[in-house]
Amino acid sequence: MEAKLKTIILNAKKYNRRCDVKKITKAFEVAKKYHEGQLRKSGEPYIIHPLETAIILTSLQSDDDTICAGILHDVVEDTECTAEEIRQNFGQDVCDLVEGVTKLGKIQYSDKQESQVENYRKLFLAMAKDIRVIMIKLSDRLHNMRTLKHVKPEKQQRIARETLEIYAPLANRLGIYSIKWELEDLCFMYLHPDKYEHILKAIAQKREQREKFIEDIKLELKKHLTKARIECEIKGRPKHFYSIYRKMEKDNKTIDQIYDLFALRVLVSSVKDCYAVLGIVHELYTPMPRRFKDYIAMPKPNMYQSLHNTLIGKDGVPFEVQIRTYDMNRVAEYGIAAHWAYKEGKKIKDEAEEKMGWIKQSIEWQNDTQNEEEYINKLKIDLYEDQVFVFTPKGQIKSLPRGSNAIDFAYSIHEQVGHKMMGAKINSRIAPISQLLHNGDIVEIITSDNQKGPSMDWLKIVKSNQARNKIQQWFKKEKREENISRGKELIEKEMKRIGFEHADLFKDAWINIVLDRYKYNSLEDMYSSVGFGAISPVKIISRLLEEYRKVNTEFEIEKKIEELKKAKVDNKKVSKSGIIVKGIDNCLVKLSRCCNPIPGDEIVGYITRGRGVSVHRKDCLNVKDLENNEENRMIEVEWFKAPNVSYTADIEVHANDRRGLIVDYTTAITNAKANILSISARTTKDRIAITNLTVEVATIEELDKVIRAIRKVDSVYEVIRSKG
Repeated sequence: MEAKLKTIILNAKKYNRRCDVKKITKAFEVAKKYHEGQLRKSGEPYIIHPLETAIILTSLQSDDDTICAGILHDVVEDTECTAEEIRQNFGQDVCDLVEGVTKLGKIQYSDKQESQVENYRKLFLAMAKDIRVIMIKLSDRLHNMRTLKHVKPEKQQRIARETLEIYAPLANRLGIYSIKWELEDLCFMYLHPDKYEHILKAIAQKREQREKFIEDIKLELKKHLTKARIECEIKGRPKHFYSIYRKMEKDNKTIDQIYDLFALRVLVSSVKDCYAVLGIVHELYTPMPRRFKDYIAMPKPNMYQSLHNTLIGKDGVPFEVQIRTYDMNRVAEYGIAAHWAYKEGKKIKDEAEEKMGWIKQSIEWQNDTQNEEEYINKLKIDLYEDQVFVFTPKGQIKSLPRGSNAIDFAYSIHEQVGHKMMGAKINSRIAPISQLLHNGDIVEIITSDNQKGPSMDWLKIVKSNQARNKIQQWFKKEKREENISRGKELIEKEMKRIGFEHADLFKDAWINIVLDRYKYNSLEDMYSSVGFGAISPVKIISRLLEEYRKVNTEFEIEKKIEELKKAKVDNKKVSKSGIIVKGIDNCLVKLSRCCNPIPGDEIVGYITRGRGVSVHRKDCLNVKDLENNEENRMIEVEWFKAPNVSYTADIEVHANDRRGLIVDYTTAITNAKANILSISARTTKDRIAITNLTVEVATIEELDKVIRAIRKVDSVYEVIRSKG
């Protein structure tokens, strides 16, 4: 234990000569005292864990308070030590950090969306208060993952899934790649052990060949850079297993087709030298088209900067080169942690806090979101999405989620620019506001004071949370009365659907509980939120039903449910096609040929002229035209679980042309227990084989099984189900 303390102090002194050795030693003594007698699952003394956490924190060049909090992070939660004792001995900063980590320690992974929302809220609130809390939590989680072999397999799976879905993306968003990569590889090892082992063996088989390939390029590049008088450090960069796996899955490639298994990193002293190295690299090797990325001119939101390029080496083998300065490399390794560096004894936080403005932005839209599904989707955009970098006419860089358009850009400038937007110029040309933006585009927003506000349709095409949130806020404010009226109507409709009257559920005490739960100031606010679509009427009624059950016996509730079921059975008539048309008995029903819906698809009915009701998938291309032209002829329909009924589905498969494709398709479909009704195929000039298949299945699950089977066929890169 004392040896680990010595390691912590030696590591800290490497980047901070003035580190407070007495304070760190005292933290060790307090933690050792309170953890005395506690053991981990591995059987080793518990104190080892907080010390290892602190060692990881020193690898991120953390300050003294963060190191002390890392050593003490479990004492308040797991021992008799109090927060007040921590404050008296180590100061308010350390106390706040320990309490912050303690609160995060209560987060439990759950597949239930509502529980997960609360967990995410806690994480973001902790980050907004002090980003160092997350640095400690990430270091704590990394050591737990390193020792995960000592817990039961089911717990290994749960912790690994939680880490991969929450903590690894957070490390990525904070730019702490040294932790992100290790977390992902450890999660991959526990979640997909067979695939992990396959990649491990495949890489080990060619290790000598790969090392010689990299060494030859290093020597050649070093010779030319020395000749050009550029001082540099060149080293091989290992490709992380999870990254390889994701590329193989995403692009349907084998390990031999992953370009950057062979990789070099060149470190130089200045930005000027970065571009000089790039020029020399291009003279020596042929660059691959569309594989160059300049993150120096356009840094990632997490402050990452580097030049990336993929080139063709000896014998046509591709390899990747990353070129960056030593300072850029430090930020690439430590991310936000790099900005807690020491300069003349003072912490430099201003730039870090400015760069992490997205956290505060995230807090704002969290507070406006009651719909759990919407919140999770927004969060995934913030954590997982790639970015696109575009410019204002004055040259200011704006970072937006990939898939953004001019509307997202307008709202990134200011909400009033978005509200008054009437058009856009992209690269000096008038363009549709829905046109997707690409890296390097110069965007100019055309505004007008006569513009009354955004269109509701914009919500369907914007990508960024900022734009979506501002548009929603505008409609909430401008159409409040309309939303209140619609909200009342939707809630009444939902109550009637489940067989309850308004007086059954709308008790003053129960309503107040709902208003408090979802943070509404008044009943009108709740109705407005339902009418606008921020929260579903089902969620409101479900919460009221919880209170209803507390004062009604189980017998009375069951009796009401049975009455409702009987009423529903009596009112529903099932067509031969397994479709229930709501409100209509004994009508002709047919499944449309344009999209071939099957059980599990979301469907809608259309009353035809003289041919009964035609049933389409909701995503059918023809439905939009029918809704626009004949809105009053759309009707609600639903599936009925009819036994021994089969349905047809059309699939289009794109693959690199080769012999035996059709045979492989039929084998895959047969193995998936489905019947093939027809096959047609053609080959393009680019040798792309396009095959149209019609298969017979009973449910959407069976169709998904067929599609997955086809995707596994060699050379296939895209499988599409026809939308009509």
